[in-house]
Amino acid sequence: MAYLGEEIKKLGFGLMRLPKNGDVIDVEQTKTMVDKFMAAGFTYFDTAWAYPGSEEAIRAALVERYPRESYQLATKNAAWIECKTREEAVSQFNTSLERTGAGYFDFYLLHNLGEHRTKFFDDFDMWSFVQEKKAEGLIKHVGFSFHSTPEELEEILDAHPEMEFVQLQINYADWENPAVQSRRCYEAARKHGVPVIIMEPVKGGMLATPPEKVREVFEKAAPEASVASWAVRFAASLDGVITVLSGMSSVEQMEDNLSYMKEFKPLDAQEQAVIEAARAELAKYPVIPCTTCNYCAKVCPQNVGISGTFTAMNCLILYGNKEAAKVQENWLTEGHGKKRAADCIKCGRCEEACPQHIKIRAELERAAKAFAVDDAAKA
Repeated sequence: MAYLGEEIKKLGFGLMRLPKNGDVIDVEQTKTMVDKFMAAGFTYFDTAWAYPGSEEAIRAALVERYPRESYQLATKNAAWIECKTREEAVSQFNTSLERTGAGYFDFYLLHNLGEHRTKFFDDFDMWSFVQEKKAEGLIKHVGFSFHSTPEELEEILDAHPEMEFVQLQINYADWENPAVQSRRCYEAARKHGVPVIIMEPVKGGMLATPPEKVREVFEKAAPEASVASWAVRFAASLDGVITVLSGMSSVEQMEDNLSYMKEFKPLDAQEQAVIEAARAELAKYPVIPCTTCNYCAKVCPQNVGISGTFTAMNCLILYGNKEAAKVQENWLTEGHGKKRAADCIKCGRCEEACPQHIKIRAELERAAKAFAVDDAAKA
């Protein structure tokens, strides 16, 4: 299907989690993955200035080995990372051009808008910068990736109708998740007629290994299909989607994705019912019933990142992936200028403000123990 004048299949190669030899990206295995991807007729590659080694790796695996017109390359500008001036933010574009050797970018994104991060793009007027580069022919299509509320997404889309697409975190587990609000963000984009690129369809790999009861739902419905295939196909079945990014880390993952996406068929009504059943099983797990209303945050004298901590704890409860949960906990607390669970002084003001009547002090104590390894590592 053609979007924005480009013929793009529904699977994109996300380059955030490339295979590694130790701490170094395995370029040879990446080449094999690129070759299989291109041979199957897929052409969309997604990297970012902020992905360590990724832009250089895709230069070696793709740019130096295939005609430039045979693929689409996307990268991103993270003006909120260590940039104090417009010049520093702008330099990321030039660095990405140098690292990739691509000559131009088919899709260029302002990276991870939302919350305090949007202000950097406003203050440095990166909106005008990307339009200038588009006029120069160095960018073909301009958009942004986004992690925040649907209300804030609406504000950005209203303020910047020149944006040609938006990249959103969408998967069946987060569809009604109050911390992510995938459905409402998707609906905001559709309301504005803005095409969507989907990231995190398998939730960083966690939906490839969901809780046992959820896995059983999928295996009963289609024993021959991988569990991950359900997550990717759910995302790809949505209207107005340019492509779905899968952050593949091995040849085996690539081959699995190609097996069901080469001749992609949207989920039918019966398969959609299977997704609903899986989502219902997820809902049975004893997660912390936080709706991220953040009333607690307004009264916490310690500025503890309560809702972010609970989001990370729910990740741990549902998927048992402590490493991923710890990354979330660090990002949603200290990464947002908040203190961590261990800093709670147990004053109880949060519990008085919580409309869900959560025993916040007890849950924070549980979280402090669960993520105590991080504290020890920093000591």
